[in-house]
Amino acid sequence: MAIQIGDKAPEVLGTDQNGNEIKLSDFKGRKIALYFYPKDNTSGCTAQACSLRDGYESLRAAGYEVIGVSKDSAKSHQGFISKQELPFNLIADTETKLQEQFGVWAEKSMYGRKYMGTLRTTFIINEEGVVERIITPKEVNTKDHANQILNN
Repeated sequence: MAIQIGDKAPEVLGTDQNGNEIKLSDFKGRKIALYFYPKDNTSGCTAQACSLRDGYESLRAAGYEVIGVSKDSAKSHQGFISKQELPFNLIADTETKLQEQFGVWAEKSMYGRKYMGTLRTTFIINEEGVVERIITPKEVNTKDHANQILNN
């Protein structure tokens, strides 16, 4: 069953680009913008990451921490962070465990071909670790995502 508004987020979120375990309790007292995206270094995902990078100081000032999640490897994440100068961590969810918990690993379709992939979704988790808002794939504006989070 996918995580919904009002549910507590899992304590262990995953492992970041440097092999460090990321836990909910690491961010006690802060809100988390946990965003799931399909793939490093693709146009939409780069636009979204850069919007969050450019709005990072405003997000931090508003009490948010930003964490990205995709199926890409830690090595891929390191390159993406370096290339785009991202100031936040990316979780390497290579086995899609976190994506499945949040219900964003799903069947997609392109040109009539069906495949499993990540639904671009952002979960806003409050200071107590409870999901208080979900920005769905249809709602995510990759080029203005930081403002979307700030101006809920």
